[in-house]
Amino acid sequence: MSDAPITTETVSVQGAEIPVLGFGTARMTGDECRQAVETALEVGYRHVDTAQMYDNERAVGEAIANSAVDREDVFVVTKVHPDNAAYDDVLETTRESLERLGLSTVDLLLLHAPSDRAPLEETVDAMNELQAAGAVDHIGVSNFSVGQLEDAIALSETPIVANQVKYHPYHHRDDLLEYCVENDVCLTAYSPLAEGAVPGDDRLVEIGADYDKSAAQVALRWLLQQPSVAPIPKAASREHIEANADVFDFELDDEEMAAVTEVGDGVWNRLAAKLGLR
Repeated sequence: MSDAPITTETVSVQGAEIPVLGFGTARMTGDECRQAVETALEVGYRHVDTAQMYDNERAVGEAIANSAVDREDVFVVTKVHPDNAAYDDVLETTRESLERLGLSTVDLLLLHAPSDRAPLEETVDAMNELQAAGAVDHIGVSNFSVGQLEDAIALSETPIVANQVKYHPYHHRDDLLEYCVENDVCLTAYSPLAEGAVPGDDRLVEIGADYDKSAAQVALRWLLQQPSVAPIPKAASREHIEANADVFDFELDDEEMAAVTEVGDGVWNRLAAKLGLR
């Protein structure tokens, strides 16, 4: 595969254009992380996710610097550790993140999870300040419930464009997805392959057989066909990085979408009808 983009498809939310397929880096550090991100950019990923908590921002930044892909073509996401949620800590640690990444601006800054270190209003105010200073283009949250996301939206002077949460065929987020669709928020799906459970699911293998696609590719396609959803699969090997990207040349029909959902709790038919998708 070349270093051309996998796809130009994006989740368009409130002024942000988030590439619909991202590359996750959780639990990868050092040379493994750097090499994986370099490979992902070469393969065509244009959305890279990291975090203070992952201890790999420097490796991600080195990969971006080493890549032939222009910085402006890569949508870079990092996340404030919940322990750093106080106003001054958000400002200081985000600038440290930028230094590790070797970037002057990050495309999207998230609060990694709800925090008891400071009121949410204080955290959001600091994130807004970073936007005003040009250090951050867009802001969002991670691991927030519907109610918590609603609070963040109400507190922010600028749009909350994303909520990054665990989402895969065995872990459904129908209420949250409905809220995100209605309020123009991207639902970024981490652990989209259920930490290795998806590839061994014979039900998904059967669905993919007619398309010559794997169970993992079916699960990713299921997520990509849902509105406002951007999955961020993680992989270390070139084989898996390429395979996870090879999901834009087929489409699941309504029956197959429902069948994938049935491996979890079968909510797709109800949700699709409620969102006017069928």
